[in-house]
Amino acid sequence: MADPSCNLTLEMLKEARETVRFSPLGVINTPMIPLNQSTLQFSVPCNVHIKLENMQRTGSFKIRGVANQFARRPTGGHFVTMSAGNYGKSFAYASKYYGSKGKVVMPETAPVSRSALIQSFGVDVERVPTTALMDVVNRCVCEDNMTFLHSYDDMDLIAGHASLGFEILEVVPNPEVVVVCCGGGGLLAGVAAALKLSGCGGTRVYGVEPEGACTMQKSLIEKRPVGMSTKSIASGLAPPFAGALPFDLCQRYVEDIVLVTDEEIKRAVSTLYRAGLVVEPSGSAAFAAIANDRIPDITGKTVVVILSGGNIGKDELLNFPD
Repeated sequence: MADPSCNLTLEMLKEARETVRFSPLGVINTPMIPLNQSTLQFSVPCNVHIKLENMQRTGSFKIRGVANQFARRPTGGHFVTMSAGNYGKSFAYASKYYGSKGKVVMPETAPVSRSALIQSFGVDVERVPTTALMDVVNRCVCEDNMTFLHSYDDMDLIAGHASLGFEILEVVPNPEVVVVCCGGGGLLAGVAAALKLSGCGGTRVYGVEPEGACTMQKSLIEKRPVGMSTKSIASGLAPPFAGALPFDLCQRYVEDIVLVTDEEIKRAVSTLYRAGLVVEPSGSAAFAAIANDRIPDITGKTVVVILSGGNIGKDELLNFPD
């Protein structure tokens, strides 16, 4: 079996970075602030920097990969994807800009408000059980002649996400630890590849998954991409299977996957909100890992934590502790 990541190079990632940087979709270089300069009343024994992707265009890091995907596809195509929300929102935003037709297949567990938001961009939405996501996507490809754009298992997407890794290095040239949320693994793979291929061999990159949706951890243990029945308040981190490309890159470049509970994620959302940072559950997982001492050997280290998204409605915030 051919190595799916063998053609990924630093040059490819740098090219994607320029595509993302100058994308007409308006991707921004998000702020990165030291924890001690924020309003978070939170003490950790290390030098933490927080990367605020919750302030990104469309509210999450997903627009980075989408910008690179759409730049490499024909304008005006007919695309289908699967998403719990954030990728779907960026996909819909790009579809409207480029005049493409689109459809997002969403798990029934995703908030209805996110379905409505995606539809507001003129993209169709079909809500189905999580186990049926790929069946519906395959039907759209075979019966409706649509092109599938994967929300995490796509090399163009991963290369676009790697732009976040390069931005980290602009502020912290030699981070000792970088903590990234992990669902299907596209962001984790892209950031880790950007750091390692840029010469940061000593940087330890950790992925963070919910306990009820630990597909990447199981995949690394079994040494192959696996699926599972997932359930988590962080729906964006709960795809039914790990991506093959992210899995391969995580094997190469990621130190380990750590797990957090839904309750720990809820507390992280509340802690960040009290400090004026609106971060969704999926976007709070990396912070939850730091807050609950899941990352080993960080005392005195320079640590970067990515807050990956801020798409959470007022109705959803009511479910979190004060």
